[in-house]
Amino acid sequence: MSRFASIDIVRLRWFVAVAEELHFARAAKALHISRQKLSHTVIDLENELGTKLFVPGAQPTQLTEDGAQLLREAKELIAQAEAEQAGPESAEAGGLRVGFVPGVTVSKWQRIWAQRFPGVALELNAVAQADQLTALHDGRIDMCFVRLPIADAAMNAIPLYREVPVVVVPKEHPISVFTEVTTADLADEQQQDTSDIDRAAGSIELVAAGVGVAIVPHSIARLHARRDVVYRTVTDVAETEIALAWPSEQTTELVEEFIGVVRGRSERSSRSPSTEKPEPKKPAHAGKKTQAAGKNPAGGKARASAKKPARRRGR
Repeated sequence: MSRFASIDIVRLRWFVAVAEELHFARAAKALHISRQKLSHTVIDLENELGTKLFVPGAQPTQLTEDGAQLLREAKELIAQAEAEQAGPESAEAGGLRVGFVPGVTVSKWQRIWAQRFPGVALELNAVAQADQLTALHDGRIDMCFVRLPIADAAMNAIPLYREVPVVVVPKEHPISVFTEVTTADLADEQQQDTSDIDRAAGSIELVAAGVGVAIVPHSIARLHARRDVVYRTVTDVAETEIALAWPSEQTTELVEEFIGVVRGRSERSSRSPSTEKPEPKKPAHAGKKTQAAGKNPAGGKARASAKKPARRRGR
């Protein structure tokens, strides 16, 4: 049993709201409670657990390692509680099971669904990226927020958004003085193999121990945030893309309704997801590297490596 199982579901929901938004004011507004009440709840929760869940004084708000662990387990505990509360009536009304791979935040769509379809259960399931298609084929879930590409003609997929790549480095690493870098700036660094997103936590653990650096999607770096590492945008690595996928032959009414929620359609708008085409993608931003505020070593130009100055893009 999880060591967090004794925490009541309401406090878990409030914590998850802050952990996913990484902004107390926005989370409080979404929960329809005061920011002060939300802050006090988090402080009480930290005192109860005997650990910090958010990095003290961090701007923007960052989860600690214990906070990231609680976020993962809290989602599972909330999903279990909702499944138990659903009961036979929701099962009869029909429900929808939606999976999501690491790094995807689903709380916004969950709230909209609950408001729009209060009598229809929405079951959310964390799914390993390596298992995203298998879970759909096996019928364990009806839809899934997947990380592209997926090579499966039997699946429909609607691209939703792109993820910026970042490099994770130790907190005192020379790269930390920049806000953006290129792969050329990392040429002399040992790079962890992060092709398996499901094992990214282990790669970041090695980075924290001083063993190389790791390039991962921004959402993954945020999910596994630690006090002893930082992450910076990499401007010349391809972005990854998140999509909503489901088996083509199982485009049910509930599936269409959920697509409408995700695509931001109003409650009264018509549903025709199978004929919708993704909006044209904007080219990835390729701005210049800029030095992070307040981090200019020795009063001179910041360096991205101990051996040579960082290469800047453009003129």
